[in-house]
Amino acid sequence: MKKQIAFILAFTFITFSYGQKMKVSEGNIKNLKGINQFDLIFDYSDMKIPKYDNETEFLKDKVALRERKEKGLGEKFKQTWFSDREEKYHPKFIESFNKRFKNNKVKVTENSDAKYIMHVHTTKLYSGYNVGVWRHNAEISAEITVYSKANPDKILLKGTYKNVPGAGGMGYDYDSGYRISESYAKLAKNIAYYIRKKAK
Repeated sequence: MKKQIAFILAFTFITFSYGQKMKVSEGNIKNLKGINQFDLIFDYSDMKIPKYDNETEFLKDKVALRERKEKGLGEKFKQTWFSDREEKYHPKFIESFNKRFKNNKVKVTENSDAKYIMHVHTTKLYSGYNVGVWRHNAEISAEITVYSKANPDKILLKGTYKNVPGAGGMGYDYDSGYRISESYAKLAKNIAYYIRKKAK
């Protein structure tokens, strides 16, 4: 019985770890050797929302649901859905990535004069939920593309991460924006560790 439990735990750990590795489709991580700054571009185009045909249908449903409860709640949700990107997701990604490197050896920024772009395209977003006794992590999938501003057609690295989880400490993550921002923090951590380990 102990052996079975140990096997299940090991299998779960391996599966989880594998799910957090970049699946490279073009270029090579070693092409990033020596690059110490990336200008970030966040892209949410054609983003998939589980159980909905597209983001527009998702927002239409969620806004209508909240408006039925209280007038104005729906529009507030819609505004927050978009404002959370710049106010929560982007800062969390930047903070999480940059703190993995001592003395700013490698860093990411937005709207900078860095010579290289790190394009973060969110391809799937699931906000999860927390209703007290029941909860589910947020999850994002993303395609990461790195190229130089001088030669954008030459891809240095392109790869994907799938179902990166996001949750607050001790389960106190009732706000969806907070849960999702933790997914971006985890994504940034995975990318940073990949660069630290392989781009040399």
